[in-house]
Amino acid sequence: MPGRLFLQRDPGLSGVPAPEPRSNIKPGEMIWTLTAHGPRAMRWGMIPVGRVNARGRPVMETIINARSETVFDKSAFAGVQRAAVPVDGWYEWTGEKRKKSAWRIVRKDGALLWFAAIYDIWQAPGGTEVAQVATVTCAPSADVRDIHHRMGVLLAQDQLDIWLGSDQDAAAALMQPFPDGTLLVGPADDVDLS
Repeated sequence: MPGRLFLQRDPGLSGVPAPEPRSNIKPGEMIWTLTAHGPRAMRWGMIPVGRVNARGRPVMETIINARSETVFDKSAFAGVQRAAVPVDGWYEWTGEKRKKSAWRIVRKDGALLWFAAIYDIWQAPGGTEVAQVATVTCAPSADVRDIHHRMGVLLAQDQLDIWLGSDQDAAAALMQPFPDGTLLVGPADDVDLS
């Protein structure tokens, strides 16, 4: 499941300038997304609107990923909308603490990846509005299974309209592992991931 992203090229989002190349996009940073209303910059990480603790108080914990199995059912995600996040790839880690190895995951054919995502507008204290997004995860494909037990839901270019459309059942059908054999996993030794 993505914990760091990278985007080195212009994803071709209509009406916005090409973003600066970034090799280490961290949670909490602004990322470009595509919504049904067009492209929009959003903070990666959501404070779920309807989430409360046992005492009924709002939970202010930020999440960066939402499980596909429950994303349309949990009250914490009530009222969210769907978005897609364009990236060249993402990083995962394996190994023990302080001895972890970083892995870079990209498409074998070099094409852009589109993470399925959810978003909303959070009303911060003081009335500030923050557009926030979280990627959606699913079980891993065979390509990723050896390095992580989850992966982001990846969309093909021709699935974007379905994911961003109004039919929730059609969108839910897309929440599957990316086809086996389409991703390339390799060491990320040449990137500063601190």
